[in-house]
Amino acid sequence: MKKLAKGFIHIYTGNGKGKTTAAIGQAVRAAGAGLKTYIAQFMKEYPYSELESLKLLKDFVEVEQFCGDDFVYKRQLPDESEIKKASDGLNIAKVKMLSGYYDIIILDEVIVAIYFKLLNLNQIIEFIDSKPESVELILTGRYCPDELISKADLVTEMKEIKHYYSKGIKSRKGIEA
Repeated sequence: MKKLAKGFIHIYTGNGKGKTTAAIGQAVRAAGAGLKTYIAQFMKEYPYSELESLKLLKDFVEVEQFCGDDFVYKRQLPDESEIKKASDGLNIAKVKMLSGYYDIIILDEVIVAIYFKLLNLNQIIEFIDSKPESVELILTGRYCPDELISKADLVTEMKEIKHYYSKGIKSRKGIEA
């Protein structure tokens, strides 16, 4: 399989819906071209529907989840075990990125993991700086610091203009979950 000649850095950020959806859409498109994607999901330990879909592309897409987000809903700081899971996940993603096997690496919700102190900004900058030339790297999550934006080649901000959550509608399986 031919590798990408040049891999770019994408950031999908903002308070609107669609960051993970855009990243997974890129993985699906890449699979259609025979490219391989590794997805590390942070702050997600729930069996989201996209995981079932991506199992159908198992020859092209691998997904792993690292650390949960229960502490957010409890209005607490993450405990040491969650911080360790996030850090271990980032290390695993780096090994995958450097393996030469994957064309695209997606760090889903990694930016919000910085915001909630599961990871620190320097860890992510070091990760970006170690990216091989031929690997496409996608980072998602709200609250993107300027330091990451300056390292990216493409930044898309999802902006919420109107959302039915504000009317009390819960997430629906297959649409938001």
